[in-house]
Amino acid sequence: MNPAQSGDRLRLAGLRSSLAGPFDLSVEAGECIAISGASGSGKSLFLRMIADLDPAQGQAWLDGRPRAGFPAPEWRRQVVYNAAEPGWWSDQVADHFSAVAAAFARGAAPRIGLAPELLDAQVARLSTGERQRLGLLRALALDSPVLLLDEPTGALDEDSTARVEAVLRERLEAGVAIVMVTHSPAQAERLGRRRFRMQDGGLVAA
Repeated sequence: MNPAQSGDRLRLAGLRSSLAGPFDLSVEAGECIAISGASGSGKSLFLRMIADLDPAQGQAWLDGRPRAGFPAPEWRRQVVYNAAEPGWWSDQVADHFSAVAAAFARGAAPRIGLAPELLDAQVARLSTGERQRLGLLRALALDSPVLLLDEPTGALDEDSTARVEAVLRERLEAGVAIVMVTHSPAQAERLGRRRFRMQDGGLVAA
């Protein structure tokens, strides 16, 4: 079927590298795909391949438009990869947010258990869980149609995890497609419409 006619938000065909794949996967608008698997099995690599951050062959489409038709930076703004430990390139948290993103983050921070004042903090003074949630806010501020989330609550307690999941459910209800790596079977059950396990460099139904 032509991806433009399929109704899929994200579609992958033959996506592969020398380390993993090929992957064939379609994700509908409002659908969450949950991926589990052993550490080092290629889960993060898979997300990075989708985001065009690691070398890969094969094809990908966003709402029927081929990845080859996007400038690479634009694809990465539309198909956003959020790492388990987001990168920080400046001492100040605020330096990592545009004015628009900072305004969004200050408003949304309390919803995931963060004080808005953390936007004015030094990165070195943040806990791992605070960095993780601020990184997620940075990704959410882009308002992209696809989110690739690598263990988005891996460093969080039960209450903070529930808060983050509530925000992600809202994005799903708004039509965002999510591909999420998680080591939590309970989280995969709560959020994943379909669940897969990374095994031997490929995806198998879980």
